[in-house]
Amino acid sequence: MKTRARLPRLVACGATLSLALTLSACGDGNGGASADDGKIHVLVYGDAANKVEKRIVDTFNKTSDVKVVLDTIPGADYQKKLQTIINTPQAPDVFFNWGGGSIKPFVKADLLMPLDDFIKKNPDLENKFLPSVFNNAVVDGKPYGIPMRGTQPVLLFHNKKVLDEAGVKPPKTWDELLDAVEKLKDEGVTPISLGGGDIWPTQMWFQYLFDRIAGPELFAKAVGGDKSAWESADSKKALDMIRELVDTGAFGKNYDSVKYTNGGSVQLVASGKAGFELMGSWYYSQQLTDHPEFAEKSLGYTAFPTVEGGKGDPANIAGNTNNYYSVMKKTKHPEAVAEFLKLMYSDDFVKAQLDIGNLPTTTNTDKFIGGSGNPEYSRFQYDLVADAPSFQLSWDQAYPQKASSDMHKAVQQFFNGQLDTDGFIKAMQALPTE
Repeated sequence: MKTRARLPRLVACGATLSLALTLSACGDGNGGASADDGKIHVLVYGDAANKVEKRIVDTFNKTSDVKVVLDTIPGADYQKKLQTIINTPQAPDVFFNWGGGSIKPFVKADLLMPLDDFIKKNPDLENKFLPSVFNNAVVDGKPYGIPMRGTQPVLLFHNKKVLDEAGVKPPKTWDELLDAVEKLKDEGVTPISLGGGDIWPTQMWFQYLFDRIAGPELFAKAVGGDKSAWESADSKKALDMIRELVDTGAFGKNYDSVKYTNGGSVQLVASGKAGFELMGSWYYSQQLTDHPEFAEKSLGYTAFPTVEGGKGDPANIAGNTNNYYSVMKKTKHPEAVAEFLKLMYSDDFVKAQLDIGNLPTTTNTDKFIGGSGNPEYSRFQYDLVADAPSFQLSWDQAYPQKASSDMHKAVQQFFNGQLDTDGFIKAMQALPTE
C-alpha cells in the first residue's frame, strides 16, 4: 500500500455533559484529569465511529486496574476545544488527531510524549501498522502518534436511485460529471450536496482538482514554502474549473447554510434531494448510523473523476491517511496508556472498524475484509489506497493548524465569488508554512 502522508456528545465521569462541566468535574486543576481520579482520559472526535472506540475502551477496562474514560467532543467543535484545553490542567491523557501539521505545535510546545520507549518495549506498536501511515505522526524523527481508526480517502458518493431516475451513471471523467450535473438539474435535484457551512468539505473539491490537474508536486511545493506554486498556470486552471462547476449550479444556492457535521448534507443525499456528495470514507458509517436502510440499499461510491490532460495520475487519492492517538507528557499512567494503545492493532479493533466501513491500516487488515460488514466497500477502499501512487493529505491537515482559519476563509470566499482568482492566490500565498 503506497500512501503519503477528518470526522457527537460528550461522555465523561459517567454522564453526558457539556465539555466544560465534564472536564472540570474530572480534573483537579493540578495536573490533569488522571492526577485526580486515577483514570486515563481519552479525548476523541465525536461522530459515528465512537461506537468502536467505546467498545475498545470497554474491552480494556475489563482487565485493567487503571480505567479509561472516553470523552467525546462534537466534530464541529473538536479542533477549537482541543486548542483551548491542551495546555491546561483539564488536558486529557490521550487525544485524537490527524498527525502531520495538526500535532507539530504541541510537539514544539513540549506537551507530547515521544513514543520511543513504548515502541522499544513493544515493537508491535510500530510494525503492526503500514509504515507510510505510521510515519505521518513522526515529527523531527520521533513518533508521536499511534494510528487509531482507519485510512480515509475522499470518495464521490451518490444516491443510486436518484442517478438511475435521471439516466446518470457514476462519472469517471470531469466531462461526465458536468453532464450529470445538467441532467440532475433537469430532474429538479440538487446535483451535489455540500456542507458549505463547515467549509472543510468545500476544500475537498480544491485538493482533488489541484491534484488531478497539476499532480501532487504543486501542493508539495506550496506546503513546503514555495509560494510561486499558487500562481502557476495549473493552479489557475484548477480554479477556473472550480468556478465553472459552482457557476453551473452544481451545488444549488444554499450550500453555505448546510452542514455535514449536523447531518444536513447527509440527509439531502439519503432523502433523494441531491445526487452526489464528495466526502471522506467515513461517510458510509455516517449514513449507516443516520439512514441505515438507504446506506444498505442505495448508497453508491466511486473514485474522483479523471481530468483529461491533467498531470496527476488518475489513481491518485486525497484525504487523511489515518487518525492518531497522541499521549500527553504529563500523563500519570504511561504504562497503562501503552497497554491501551496495543488494542489499536488487535483483531477485535480491525473487525469492528471494518464493520462500520472504516479501513484500518494495520498489517492484519486484509485477512478480515471478506468478513466485514460490507466486504465490497472495504475492498474498494483497500484497492484504491493500495494502488494509489500518491495519497495527498487534506490541505488543512498538511498545513500548520494556525493556517486553517485563513485557508478555510479563502476557500469559502472563492467558492462564493467574494474572491477572484488573484485574490485566492494571494490568500494562499500568505499562509504560514511553519
